[in-house]
Amino acid sequence: MKPAPFEYVAARSAAEVLDALADGGTRVLAGGQSLVLEMNARAARPARLVDINRVPGFDGLEVVGDELRVGPLVRHRAFESGRVGGPLGSLLRRVARHIAHPPIRARGTMLGSLAYAHPAAEWPAVAVALDARLELASAAGNRFVAAADFCTGPFTTVRAAGELLVAVHLPLLPPATAVGFVEHRRTQASFATLAALAAVTVTGGRVTAARIGLVNAADRPVRAAAAERALADRPFDEAAIDGAAATLEHPAGVLVGRALRQARNGG
Repeated sequence: MKPAPFEYVAARSAAEVLDALADGGTRVLAGGQSLVLEMNARAARPARLVDINRVPGFDGLEVVGDELRVGPLVRHRAFESGRVGGPLGSLLRRVARHIAHPPIRARGTMLGSLAYAHPAAEWPAVAVALDARLELASAAGNRFVAAADFCTGPFTTVRAAGELLVAVHLPLLPPATAVGFVEHRRTQASFATLAALAAVTVTGGRVTAARIGLVNAADRPVRAAAAERALADRPFDEAAIDGAAATLEHPAGVLVGRALRQARNGG
């Protein structure tokens, strides 16, 4: 099946992209891994597409202050290497390996995943768990939205017509942070039925910060706040992990326990 006819705009600057989006109906083409499938299924029939792949600087991936700034053309595969260091880089590498297959990781983008807001997508849960900031641009200027407030339900976000998601700002994790990520799928080709990520900071033998995120546990990414509280100011040991996992229903508790043990054991 082929998509309905549409107008194609190959933007070469951020200004051209925003100008194209000003009509409120134009869709953005970056990796195209989800959009093209929708178009071929006739589920989405945009009259106009703006291709951002030729915009200089949109592939930026850099540490700015205490955050990692990720641009709209940074592909999933960028996080599989050692390009991002420290505990944050370790977490992103673990997550990226679970995203679809190598050809998709070579084209798909982190920001595209965030904007698409699939409940089973990994990156939105990472952004929520880390208290990331999402930067949206429009002809009226830029604004920032907390990751926890960005997704409002399956495939829906607070991004307004005419806005482009131009960056996600991920806080760097303290050096003494251990990370883990586990995912369950029915088949290798399917989306995750459930996944859990953990970032636990231990100082002086006790947990001083814990971030636990869940994928596909609700209609949007969520944090396991009760599990995080169960770890607070305790040794990062088996008893603490069991207590944190017990705050969640099965199978979420099982996956959180596995993610925490992976973090504690260094993989």
